[in-house]
Amino acid sequence: MAWVVAFLLIALLITGAASIFRHAERKSSDQLPVLASVPDFHFTTQDGKTLSRADLLGKVWVADFIFTRCAGPCPMMSSRMAEVSRELKKADNVRLVSVSIDPEHDTPEVLKGYASRLQADLGHWIFLTGPKSAIQEFTTRGMLQALATDSSGIPTHSTRFLVVDRDGQLRKTRNLDEPELVQKLLMDIGDLLRETPSNKEASKPSAP
Repeated sequence: MAWVVAFLLIALLITGAASIFRHAERKSSDQLPVLASVPDFHFTTQDGKTLSRADLLGKVWVADFIFTRCAGPCPMMSSRMAEVSRELKKADNVRLVSVSIDPEHDTPEVLKGYASRLQADLGHWIFLTGPKSAIQEFTTRGMLQALATDSSGIPTHSTRFLVVDRDGQLRKTRNLDEPELVQKLLMDIGDLLRETPSNKEASKPSAP
């Protein structure tokens, strides 16, 4: 009987130590590196309002690049964003931001119709357009994403989702074809929400 008790105690100690190790390992892995600082921008929302980088300070946000006439990956990308949006209905400090890389066609009115077809929650999910040159600069040099035009004039673009922290810093990218993409994005968002913003402006509540 004494041997049984001793064996059980040793097993419990080993299990406890393993649990502590796994917790410490996950805590370490959750520290997402800073990939870039999001540059300032001033674009127009689907409601015709101006949105800037400063407006999103204090919020964790996920960005993607799409266009409404896209017959390729955009419908799937927007579907994934819709899934994330449904999981974050009560998360006031999280935003989803879809930037059109076809701004000459995607006016605020067009984007609003697109959002309506997606049944997007516009309190959390924002669609942006703006001057073509500014969109291109922001996409390629600011957010480090591929953007080009094929021989027929159709934009070709990144299919990544970019996760930005409350200080306006790019912390993680996720590919559209990643398994369990939505769950991974939700985990990334949760990791960043647990961090304390270092930017004083980011700790102030903001409306958009």
